[in-house]
Amino acid sequence: MINNVRERNPMPQQDISVRCSNFDEVALGYTPADAIREAMRCLKCRKKPCTAGCPIGQRIPEFIERVSEGDFEGAYEIINSKSCLPAVCGRVCPQENQCEKNCAQAVRGEAVGIGRLERFVADWHAAHSEVTAAPVEKKGKKVAVIGSGPAGIACAGDLAALGYDVTIFEKLSYAGGILTYGIPQFVLPNTVVEREVAELKARGVEIVTSSPIDKSKTVDDLFSAGYDAVFVGNGAAVPQTPRGLDTSLEGVWAANDYLTEINLNSETMPASIKNAKSVVVVGGGNVAVDAVRCARRLGAETTIVYRRTLEEAPARREEIHHTQEENIAIMELTNPVECYGKDGVLVGVKCEKMALGEPDESGRRRPVGTGEFFDLDCDNLVIATGTTYSEDVVGSTTGIDKDKWGGIATDDGCKTSRPGVFAGGDAVTGPATVVLAMGAGKRAAVSIDEYLSGK
Repeated sequence: MINNVRERNPMPQQDISVRCSNFDEVALGYTPADAIREAMRCLKCRKKPCTAGCPIGQRIPEFIERVSEGDFEGAYEIINSKSCLPAVCGRVCPQENQCEKNCAQAVRGEAVGIGRLERFVADWHAAHSEVTAAPVEKKGKKVAVIGSGPAGIACAGDLAALGYDVTIFEKLSYAGGILTYGIPQFVLPNTVVEREVAELKARGVEIVTSSPIDKSKTVDDLFSAGYDAVFVGNGAAVPQTPRGLDTSLEGVWAANDYLTEINLNSETMPASIKNAKSVVVVGGGNVAVDAVRCARRLGAETTIVYRRTLEEAPARREEIHHTQEENIAIMELTNPVECYGKDGVLVGVKCEKMALGEPDESGRRRPVGTGEFFDLDCDNLVIATGTTYSEDVVGSTTGIDKDKWGGIATDDGCKTSRPGVFAGGDAVTGPATVVLAMGAGKRAAVSIDEYLSGK
């Protein structure tokens, strides 16, 4: 039976008056009854436009039908056949721009809450089952995966399921990559990532942390150690800093460093973060929104400045809505151009008012300076204006070509110019979404299997 209600079932969430004083997850998740009602809104379209909008081709109508029947474990089995990170994707994927964008229900109302249902199914499975994996016949070949973020996890998980011995080399002291250090607990709890990593280990994947692949240990060394293929999924986390902003001042932070201190080092958090009274965050993406909402929870007065308007902002609409609910000041058409410091400590920023000109290569209207300036007092400035590629792997390995933007050059099957080396995720595309990185990791696994099988 189809539920013809045009509005999606609301997501239960923490009360606004409470959530700004803690780092607990804002969205509380559907109950079984909520999930069944929402699943019944699916129109069961024959052409499955939602699946066409998913970068990994998730079997969306099939798992939703199982949810509508109350068969939550059956729904999980369907999801798990395509995704090794369902609890993550259900929380952080931009479904509104992918699967839900194509939903037929969105023509006259709101799309089916596909992401919310995926999260529910993954959480239900985690609450009702142990971490296990089906035994597989081993192929007797080894693959090294560089990076334990979404691309690396997806590639490693699929290869392990095919019978390869897989080792992930992670330069940080913990697994999960940006899922762990870069996304706040109130959006994606680390316990969720830890569960997904445990599932990966159950498949036999070894994860070696504090083991960077760079000049000290190269791709050549991995081949010498007996690995038959290598997947490079080390992301693109090198900060890009706008001209004029003095990053040497105490209180000026790259967003990834700022979020890492809050997400992972809460007990040893620097005083300049913990005791900040006024925080300005620069940017309009998800990272900027995450950072400013963290500052709000630490008790600071918070402002996000963005050189375009919210209409052009790449952050998820839901996250922008939460930011507005939390009484965070948003200054559109504002661009910081200079930092003010006293005795080496940040005391404020100089900003220029902007106007929107003609569209640029991104399709968004280009911000143009007006020549009108004003000052903002602050003791923390968090710069979330993008990141670029690391040279750790390509700078220490011969035969890996880069594209004109600086990313690793690959074909559609994630093959690089060097035989036996594959790459995907942000290391190729630049900063993108979790599910796009996963899709690349999964394509790479197929190509690696073909390469090692001599197909």
